Amino acid sequence: MKKRVRQGLSAVLTGAFLMGMTACGGRMNNSVDLMENIRANAVSERVTPTQEETVKITDFAVRLAQQTAQAGKNTLVSPLSAQAALAMTLNGAAGETQKQMEEMFGMNTEELNQVLSGYLKNLPQGAGYKLIPANAIWYRNEGFQPNEVFLQTNADRYGAELYAAPFDEATRVDVNRWVKERTQGMIPEIIREFSPDTVMCLVNALTFEAKWQNEYKEDQSYEAEFVQEDGTKKQTQFMRSEEADYLQDTGATGFLKDYKGGRYAFAALLPNEGTTAAEYLAGLTGERLHEMLANPAHEPVRVCIPKFKTQSEYLLNTPLQQLGMTDAFDERKADFSGMGTVESGNLYISKVVQKTFIEVSEKGTRAAAATAVQIEAGCAAPQEDPKEVYLTRPFIYMIIDRETGVPVFIGTMYDPQG
Repeated sequence: MKKRVRQGLSAVLTGAFLMGMTACGGRMNNSVDLMENIRANAVSERVTPTQEETVKITDFAVRLAQQTAQAGKNTLVSPLSAQAALAMTLNGAAGETQKQMEEMFGMNTEELNQVLSGYLKNLPQGAGYKLIPANAIWYRNEGFQPNEVFLQTNADRYGAELYAAPFDEATRVDVNRWVKERTQGMIPEIIREFSPDTVMCLVNALTFEAKWQNEYKEDQSYEAEFVQEDGTKKQTQFMRSEEADYLQDTGATGFLKDYKGGRYAFAALLPNEGTTAAEYLAGLTGERLHEMLANPAHEPVRVCIPKFKTQSEYLLNTPLQQLGMTDAFDERKADFSGMGTVESGNLYISKVVQKTFIEVSEKGTRAAAATAVQIEAGCAAPQEDPKEVYLTRPFIYMIIDRETGVPVFIGTMYDPQG
């Protein structure tokens, strides 16, 4: 019997928060840049998602955060980065594979392209803040024939850079160099090795950098105890301030703290006493989170945020399968016929990897992780006094787009020093 050659499609995702650094150019070792022959065409797109679309984006973000959360461990995921890379992948899917991915996002392929394409291309950049996406596709230059429509669609919609390569060690270096440059050095490596069967690699990178609207002064920093869920106390550096947007849910209280320009904000949710961060996140829904973020109570709230820096790495295969995207990872059932053809075998996703990084300090945010500040549960202050939300115990945190409510990053903070 003739041995069947398996061909794997690696969809690789990466996201990072960054601040205060600039990208530098780099030369590829053996990846042939195809952009001389493929030019991105202007396409019809909308700059701002509708409220219904934003709820769907937020719902995917919450479900992905739930699937990647680990009780007692700092986590950080970028749903927006995952959506961008998977949307490019979806443009090559067909049949039941396409249907499952569309159901996971709550939108069909064209709707998702419309929403993400216009949104990602028109993100505002200003003095002291920016969110920059970048996309690229590598495909094997022998034994694989890419579908030109698939390549053109991703160039048009996502500005994807396109490269042909042999998928050897030099290609791995090329991909990692591209990621390192697009994430300002915060994610130095995303690919450890390529399988001999890998024929394509789709990559998204996000760079976020922002200074606080009101930076912390020296007298606003202090040292106090952060209490972990097992009762362990750690001396931690905190930053205190008074903010103007208070968040309240049935199981948590929180706040929004703006970055410069007011377009992006740091959002924190502190579960009530007796409820763990994992329990609260497990019960959260995208619709409820969207409602909270879109309609904060405009009233004074005294807050403290721990200084922290953290990074995460995920193999997203199982989380995505748990969300209903199963056939894409099955070498027999996957249908990515819209991507191209191989000499033998069938295209399927072998790995979806994401790495993230965050640093929160007195000046702003650059990279990935969150801190829990202790809060007085059920302690309602008199109307004339400010509310209080002190992140001195495990909490949920996010970087959000205030105009649309889109969560760019979602994390859990159990140990600011972890």
